[in-house]
Amino acid sequence: MKQRKHQKFFFFAALTALAGTLAFSGCDEKKEEAATAGTTGPTPVPVTVETVEYQERELVQEFPGRVDAVRLADVSARVTGILLERKFEEGAKVEKGQVLFQIDPDPLLAARDAAAAQLAGAKAQLESAEITFRRYSELVNSGGVSRQDYDNARIAVDSAKASVLSAEANLKTAEINLGYASVTAPITGVIGAALVTEGGLVSGNALTQMAVIQQMDPINFDFTRSSTNLLELRRAIAAGTVQKLDDDTVAVKLVLEDGSEYPHAGKLKFSEVTVDKATGMYKLRAEFPNPDNLLLPGMYARAVLSEGVDKQAILVPQQAVTLGTAGKASIFVVGEGDKVSTRSIQVGQMLGDSWVVTSGLKAGERYAADGVLAIGQALARNPEGVKAVAPAPTDAAPAEEGAPVPAAKTSDGNAGAAPAAQ
Repeated sequence: MKQRKHQKFFFFAALTALAGTLAFSGCDEKKEEAATAGTTGPTPVPVTVETVEYQERELVQEFPGRVDAVRLADVSARVTGILLERKFEEGAKVEKGQVLFQIDPDPLLAARDAAAAQLAGAKAQLESAEITFRRYSELVNSGGVSRQDYDNARIAVDSAKASVLSAEANLKTAEINLGYASVTAPITGVIGAALVTEGGLVSGNALTQMAVIQQMDPINFDFTRSSTNLLELRRAIAAGTVQKLDDDTVAVKLVLEDGSEYPHAGKLKFSEVTVDKATGMYKLRAEFPNPDNLLLPGMYARAVLSEGVDKQAILVPQQAVTLGTAGKASIFVVGEGDKVSTRSIQVGQMLGDSWVVTSGLKAGERYAADGVLAIGQALARNPEGVKAVAPAPTDAAPAEEGAPVPAAKTSDGNAGAAPAAQ
């Protein structure tokens, strides 16, 4: 009997607790509905509002490219023979005319001596032919020799003179070949590794490559730029928004692979006169001093060109810009009544922690310099939009419930209208 009384008591207590829970839940729902019903108009979001101002900045463009030697010479064998000696240190600087290799000269000496002997024989024949011709010249008028013999003697002299000229040419060729036995540097520069070793046979007919010399100081830097980029710059100069720095020379700086700046400035030396049909790019070349051989052919770097001054540049902080797909950029613009809206803009290069805005903003307009994430979330929740308000000071006490929200303060010190009471 007592057990039934306990069961009834527990059942009654459970019903009482469930009724209390439902009552409290109903109160919470009513409060939430009341709060929702009282929220109308744009959602206030604390942001820093900046005013767009034109700034003067130097137009700087960066172009990737490769370092290239001013001169490059292949050292090749010009005669055939056995290589006897290498007379340079690999990787060292060599001077023009310096002996680099020595080819066995003995066969070339023999060829020169044979050519000299041939010349001596040709001169002897010429002397004999001239003596005979002089004698016949004295006898032809008196009938001592026939006219035919006289003509033959004259022709023999001419033939002997031609033989002498041919022998002289052969001797000169033999002497030149003998000089080629000592292989010299055609230019001043830095020589690479030897491509042949002592004891090897080199061929003058096949032009055996023996080494490569590159002139390193000064040195070239080759890069390309788009024709569209050039047209935009020319239009800006014509419109007066860009002022050219110098009409005569264009200074070029170089940024190396590790991000450091090359200590010597260069100058623009060459510009291609045609545009590549396949890529729409044209080639440029800058020349840099390279006294320490810090720049090596084939090295990657970036050329930095100063092309003028933009007097109406617009810079906005990086955190104020939202980058979407396909490189599309947008910014939150603060309009009349501090209401925030999204606007698409076009950005150029990055300068420090700011984007250069090329279109979409003009001087005098206001934008949200921070709070981009909070604005986006508020816009997604409230179709009425977002109103920019000034962020509360970090050391200020929290505002009491129902107190008015201060208006957004802009960078020029002007305060916007306060939002309606929530």
